[in-house]
Amino acid sequence: MALLSVQNISIKGIAACVPKQKEYTNNYSLFTEEEKELFIKSVGITERRVAPFEITTSDMCYHAAEKLIADLQWCKEDIGCLIFVSQSTDYLLPATSIILQHRLQLPNTTMAFDVGLGCSGYVYGLQLMASLLTSGQIKKGLLLVGDKSTLSTHFEDKSTYPLFGDAGCATAMAYDSTAAPIFFNSQSDGAGEDAIKILDGAARNTVRDDTFEIVEVEPGVKRSRRHLALKGIDIFNFALKEVTPNIHELLKFATIEKEQVNYFVFHQANRLINESVRKKLKVLDVSKVPYSIQLFGNTSSASIPLTMVTQLKQKLQDENTLLLSGFGVGYSWSSCVFNSKSIYCSDLIEI
Repeated sequence: MALLSVQNISIKGIAACVPKQKEYTNNYSLFTEEEKELFIKSVGITERRVAPFEITTSDMCYHAAEKLIADLQWCKEDIGCLIFVSQSTDYLLPATSIILQHRLQLPNTTMAFDVGLGCSGYVYGLQLMASLLTSGQIKKGLLLVGDKSTLSTHFEDKSTYPLFGDAGCATAMAYDSTAAPIFFNSQSDGAGEDAIKILDGAARNTVRDDTFEIVEVEPGVKRSRRHLALKGIDIFNFALKEVTPNIHELLKFATIEKEQVNYFVFHQANRLINESVRKKLKVLDVSKVPYSIQLFGNTSSASIPLTMVTQLKQKLQDENTLLLSGFGVGYSWSSCVFNSKSIYCSDLIEI
């Protein structure tokens, strides 16, 4: 396991941006009334945010970053690194991070690069940024994460269309010699590549004659090769098998007792998966496991910071021990635990 501790880094603030447009599970016309009731109960989504054609992930991250920089009163000249974690970049090339560096008017001395991760991406991004800042040579960094997942779902695919929402988040991190260490445990297993996959559009399968042809895969599931395909049972079994031991190993490595953790913030995969993980961890206090999926759907790499902003905003002003865990597409999964002292959360931005 990739166990790692990083010294002298603190999270200073988090901002989240979502589209104004809402879609409601109860209005999804391809669900029967029984399916609506079961979906809301098991998956946990009553509504989600859907970005219009002209809004991209980078737009949402841009607005989140601008708001956070202003709220923290950071000088842009002090920002030495920008990492953009997403699976819905603006273009195949150039890197979206570099476009955001220019759009945010950060100095040309800013290091910027993209990371193509989804569900685990926020924790992986924290690990990357923390590692870059730990020497103190770079003082401040921006971690921008999110996805426009609705772009890759088809209305007639019951397995994906009502599940995903769009969001972009910004996290401000800085070198801090007084900060407690952050502990990470990151893992991957490419044997699960087919569990969540878009077949066409990249280098392995570019665009074929039948790329955009809508086919019925099974009753209630119609999509093209350019749409996201999801195997729910495989993902459920993966999460139940891998997430809990990852967290146990992390806590052992950090010499932190489970009972010391104030909040467990999980990727908002679906309520059934997350509740199963909570019960397997024997976290009996349900208030320690916040949810935002009911309001925003599964927002990929943005789900953890979005949950922190919308569900823990005031609580993060206090001193807390936080455990964050992202898991899914890849398969890829990563958890971190740390003691925080006052993480500022901007008000939710809607565009």
